[in-house]
Amino acid sequence: MSRYFFDLHNGDGPVLDDEGQELATRESVAMEVGRILGDIARDEMPETRNGTIALTVRDDTGRTITVARLTFSNEWID
Repeated sequence: MSRYFFDLHNGDGPVLDDEGQELATRESVAMEVGRILGDIARDEMPETRNGTIALTVRDDTGRTITVARLTFSNEWID
């Protein structure tokens, strides 16, 4: 297993993960990215009309291995 770090970029500046998680496969990393972005979308995004959040995943050497973005847009049609 390898340790991966999930850094959040949500417009308030980066929130760096200094603990990380041990995961066995790339699929496990992708599932964790989806879980984190889904939680943030559910808990934080509805408070704003529009926004983008990004999650940068680093391996245990500090190398970025993937970046995922989620964009939220809500426009009321009157």
